[in-house]
Amino acid sequence: MNWKIIVKKAKEYPAIVGFIGLVVFFAILSDRFLSLSNFINVFRQVSIQAIIAFGMTLVIISGGIDLSVGSIFALSAVIMASVIKGGSVFLGILAALAVGALFGSINGFIIAKGKIQPFIVTLATMAIARSLTLVYTQGMPITGFPYSFRFIGRGEILGIPVPIVIMFGIFAIIWYISMYTKLGLYTYAIGGNETAAKLSGVKVDKYKVIIYMLSGLLSAIAAIILTSRLNSAQPTFGTGYELDAIAAVVLGGASLAGGKGTVIGTLFGALIMGILNNGLNLLNVSPFYQQAVKGIVILIAVLIEREN
Repeated sequence: MNWKIIVKKAKEYPAIVGFIGLVVFFAILSDRFLSLSNFINVFRQVSIQAIIAFGMTLVIISGGIDLSVGSIFALSAVIMASVIKGGSVFLGILAALAVGALFGSINGFIIAKGKIQPFIVTLATMAIARSLTLVYTQGMPITGFPYSFRFIGRGEILGIPVPIVIMFGIFAIIWYISMYTKLGLYTYAIGGNETAAKLSGVKVDKYKVIIYMLSGLLSAIAAIILTSRLNSAQPTFGTGYELDAIAAVVLGGASLAGGKGTVIGTLFGALIMGILNNGLNLLNVSPFYQQAVKGIVILIAVLIEREN
């Protein structure tokens, strides 16, 4: 066994090492942790945050940030819910996707053309989308959807929950985009050195709009899944989801400076967050301490990334 190769691979994929370490740790402390039903539950819970985080991965690799994903999530959910209540599941889903893509495109357009920092732009659109959600619903949830819609969040395909199937489907698409398409190549180039990318002929503004549009679109897809699962669209949906998504990307080894990151790393980063929540719950750790534990894990991940 060549330990040098193992150490090298561990440094390349710290999120996978962290994931395996947490699985072993909680398996030792809890005899309920390694059950198949528990793992399915973890993956189902993680699916929402992971889908949002896949979009956030492209944004962060490009050197940006998107604080509006949670609010876009909520707005997409309530508009979709009202359309479905009007009688059309298909149009409701299309409406959610349109809202997500539209808000994401607006983010990208303002960032690209206005030359404003992504943090400021998405902080503003986060507030705008949340306000629109509350105004649209008057702060009230929208509930009661047909079975055909509820199947998305509660159904199974060959014994696998639909949210998990969707999560891995989107993972495969975003992985392919990041590895084998012009969009993926230019995303890394923009995050690595935007000026050099421009001088090389990359239409930076165009690709920024596409990247943020994908982020908004994936937030809407996540909203569809959670609304279906809960049979309810809440105006408070998505609160804090932007932080969970950023945490998953950072845990996955991405650099907030841009130019570095992988969708595989993000998947395992999201799983680390899910395993932490699940394991701490099984050990009956108070929720008051759980946030501190997650914060410590994120800090350690950032320190490791800086060392690499």
